[in-house]
Amino acid sequence: MKKIILQKIKDFKSGKLSEKELFLFLQNFPFSIDPHLKLDFHRKLRRGIPEVIFGQGKSVEQLRRIVKKFTEVGEEMLITRVDAERYAALKNDFSHLNYHAAARIITSDRQPKTVNKGKILVLSAGASDEKVAEEAYISSLYLGNKTEKEYDVGVACLARVLSLQKKFNGYSVIIAVAGMEGALPSVVAGLTSTPIIAVPTSVGYGSNFGGLSALLSMLNSCAGGISVVNIDNGFGAAYQATLINRKLS
Repeated sequence: MKKIILQKIKDFKSGKLSEKELFLFLQNFPFSIDPHLKLDFHRKLRRGIPEVIFGQGKSVEQLRRIVKKFTEVGEEMLITRVDAERYAALKNDFSHLNYHAAARIITSDRQPKTVNKGKILVLSAGASDEKVAEEAYISSLYLGNKTEKEYDVGVACLARVLSLQKKFNGYSVIIAVAGMEGALPSVVAGLTSTPIIAVPTSVGYGSNFGGLSALLSMLNSCAGGISVVNIDNGFGAAYQATLINRKLS
């Protein structure tokens, strides 16, 4: 990797490589060279958002190597779906890590920096949906958005949603998280012109089918302006909301 970069710099200095060609090379430079982990440290240049690590299924040793590499290059970290036990093991070696327990997310020990002008609102239908909502909320904050949240505002008591109606148009994006029949995004979309990202959760009784009923309800909503991410995918909603917020800001 080092030899390739040095050669490109040499070619640029000699005039064999244009500034545009050098930028395209750096923009698409693939990944760190490692036998087992190929981390994409140029993703922020290409997409505006750095690589985020999906922690579920990864061993402590794999996570340790990932954190070490991120630390070495000075890149910010966002690692999702990490339980408290694995975080505790990592904290022994990396004191600069911060754990957001409700969201199950590890970040660098820093305050999130707001880089996008617009605001994102995260709604959850019930307290049982809070884990997924928190994943969306923390992810949104650390992806550079001013983010607010309102939880337990499900449609079983419409007054809770209606009390927020005057606020809805003040946001660039609203993330609506709901299980059961997944009705919250449809109701909110009928009250505002703000784009809605719906997140179905696996919360519900047997006929909820692990979130499938909420997913299908959201996909079949008669209210316009709703996009839907996968079941329990709070991070995915935050990522999409960030892309929208950057364009609107």
